[in-house]
Amino acid sequence: MTPRDTFGRPLGSLRLSVTDRCNLRCAYCMPEAEYVWLPRSSLLTFEEIERLARIFASLGASKVRLTGGEPLLRRALPDLVRRLAAHPDVDDLALTTNGLLLSRFAPELRAAGLGRLTVSLDTLRRDRYRALARFDRLEEALAGIRAARAAGFRRIKINTVVMRGINDDELFDLLAFGRDGGLEVRFIEYMDVGGATRWAMERVVSRAEILERMADRYGPVHEVPDQDPVAPADRFVLPDGTVFGIVSSTTAPFCRSCDRSRLTADGIWYLCLYAEKGIDLRAPLRAGASDDDLARLIAGVWRNRRDRGAEERATLPARSTLVQLEGLRADPHREMHTRGG
Repeated sequence: MTPRDTFGRPLGSLRLSVTDRCNLRCAYCMPEAEYVWLPRSSLLTFEEIERLARIFASLGASKVRLTGGEPLLRRALPDLVRRLAAHPDVDDLALTTNGLLLSRFAPELRAAGLGRLTVSLDTLRRDRYRALARFDRLEEALAGIRAARAAGFRRIKINTVVMRGINDDELFDLLAFGRDGGLEVRFIEYMDVGGATRWAMERVVSRAEILERMADRYGPVHEVPDQDPVAPADRFVLPDGTVFGIVSSTTAPFCRSCDRSRLTADGIWYLCLYAEKGIDLRAPLRAGASDDDLARLIAGVWRNRRDRGAEERATLPARSTLVQLEGLRADPHREMHTRGG
């Protein structure tokens, strides 16, 4: 039976980070010059990841998303996809990537059974991409999206973190890019999590403002009917039929319907993206705990879950960066690229 937490939220979705490493240094996630990395010896093996994913799925977490860091940096990732796709309790297997390695891996990922792809893309301008990500690799990202389409992926989403004065003048261009390419764009409010050490409220472009801009440009904007009530994005449709999403964790959080949790690449389980501490599942796993032991541990922790971090952050009278740089260096698990987005 699927456990429910203190707010009645089911354990329904698991984000599995397979690495904390990344081949970009995006300003809203990894703006610093140096980082403390997880020891490679501490990373879960594919066998361990598969086992934990199977246990989570048996408890109701049938939606599994592979994240990082950049997950395609994990060697032989299609092998893990193949393992997870073979489990009957995993109904929805997805991956979030920056797209740089998709040209190489998209056909293999598709053949392995990956169902959905989300590609992070914050700008269509080469100079701006280089400034945001500190690497001149926009063409590789765009080529990766084309390769994914050619490989047969049809449910591709584009994630764009919108930052005032940085890329908020590209909303319409990104929307057109998605429409023309058969992609659904999701605009994400700039969040004060983990490595966002340069975050400030004045840089947040809210859901309300995005909708107002869309209405001014295109006419009436309507919510898509019959949406998934636990999905992180609210979906909207323009008069011409173009659909887009907004993830409004900063100004209109959706904690009370959130069924997601996150497992880091070294086996620390976080019940909320804003959580200060996680639960170590690697230790009991390697100490010989049975599947039943691990399932009881996971279910028991979830039933006591009270997390609603984004809602609590939204009530603060003076809101600033969640974790200062010294805190991140003391505990790399606080980093967004370690927890997975």
